Amino acid sequence: MPLASIPSPSQGVWYIGVVPIRAYALCIVLGVIAAVVIGERRWRARGGAPGTIVDLAVWAVPFGLVGGRLYHVLTDWQLYFAEDAPNEPIEALFIWQGGLGIWGAIALGALGVWFGCRSRGISLSAVADTVAPGVAVAQAIGRWGNYFNQELFGSPTDLPWGLEIDPDKPGTIPGEDTYHPTFLYESIWDLALAFVLIWAGRKFALRHGRVFALYVAGYTVGRFWIEGLRIDTAHHILGLRLNQWTSIILLLGALAYFWWARGKTGEESVGAVSGDDPDGDAESDSEGDPASGSEGGKVAAATAATGEGTEPGAAEDAADPAHRADQADPGSGDSAPAGAETAEADGEPSGATAASEESTTGEGAADGAEPAEAADPAHRADQADDPEQDTAADGDGASQERVSALPEGEKGKS
Repeated sequence: MPLASIPSPSQGVWYIGVVPIRAYALCIVLGVIAAVVIGERRWRARGGAPGTIVDLAVWAVPFGLVGGRLYHVLTDWQLYFAEDAPNEPIEALFIWQGGLGIWGAIALGALGVWFGCRSRGISLSAVADTVAPGVAVAQAIGRWGNYFNQELFGSPTDLPWGLEIDPDKPGTIPGEDTYHPTFLYESIWDLALAFVLIWAGRKFALRHGRVFALYVAGYTVGRFWIEGLRIDTAHHILGLRLNQWTSIILLLGALAYFWWARGKTGEESVGAVSGDDPDGDAESDSEGDPASGSEGGKVAAATAATGEGTEPGAAEDAADPAHRADQADPGSGDSAPAGAETAEADGEPSGATAASEESTTGEGAADGAEPAEAADPAHRADQADDPEQDTAADGDGASQERVSALPEGEKGKS
C-alpha cells in the first residue's frame, strides 16, 4: 500500500435539472478558450488583424472534434464494432464519453484552418506558428478530462503520486489500487512545451511554420514515453503501441521540415490593417480642389470663374484693376502708354527697371524677409495697389472687373 496517492474524483457528471454537465466536455471547452485567447494575443503582437484567430477557431474546432473522434474510432474500432465489443456501435458518436485522438484532431483541425486562411488571404504557416503554444496549453487542460473519467492511466505504481482508480474501471488490474497518472505527466509536459515554444520563437525568430514543427517534435517525444506507460487496450506493431509508431513518424517529419524551412525568408501575410491615415490621400488630393478651402482651391475657383479656354498669357494682358486702363503695368508685352514715357523722362524707372526691382524684391521675399511695401511705379503714389485687391476674387464679379479694366483695344482678347 503506497504511503500517499492522488484520489480520483467520485463523479465526472453533474446535473442542472435534466441537463448533464460533463467534466470531460468542460475540459475540452476550457482548452479551446485558452488556445484562442493565447493565439489572439500572439497574433495581434505579430501585427495581425484582431479577431482573426477567433474566426479561424470557428473552422478549427468542429473539424478538430470530428478528426479526433474519427482517429479514435478507426484505431480502436474493436471497442465498438467487434463481436465482443464492450460498447454499442452507436456509442462511437458519444464524444462526451471520451475518446479523441490528438493526431486526428490536429490533422483535420489544420484542414479547417487552411480553409479559413484561404478565405481571409493570410498565411497558414504564420497562423500555425502563432497558435502552437496555445494548442499545447489546450492539450494540457484537456487531459484533465481523462482524470475525471478515470481512463488512459498507466501501469501500477507505488509512487506517492500514484493515481487511485476504481476497481471496476476498464483496464484495471486485480489487486492494484494506484497507477501512473499519465494524464498528469502529459499535462505537465504540454505546459512546459508551451513555454519552450514561446521562448524559442522569440530567441531564434522562428518563422514559416518552424514553431509549429518544434511543437510537433516536442509533443511526440513526450507522447512516446508516456504512451509506453499506458496499459489500456491498443494495437501493437513490433512490440510498440500504434501511437508510439505514430509519434516516431511525426517526429521525423517535424525535424525534416524544421531543417528544410531554415532558409525561408519570404514575407508571410498576416492580414494586417494598415496603420496609415485613411484620410491622408484625400487631404493630399484636396489641395487643388476648389471646395477644399485651400489657397490652390481658391486660385482654381477664380480661374474657372473667368471662363473656360483661357489662353496662356491672357492674365498678363490684363491691366491691374486697381488703377485706370491708361496706367497699365509696364512689361506686359503691350506697347506702353504715353504716360509711361513722360514718367520715364521725369526720372521714374522704366518697365525694365521696375521688372528688375520686382525680381529683386521677390528673391528677398523667398529668403524669408518681408519686402517693403511700395507703390506701383507705373502710376502715382496715391494710386498704390490695395493689398486686399491683389487677391483673386470669386465668381463672376472678378471676371467683370478684369474685363472692365482692359483698354478699349484689348477687351477683345479676354
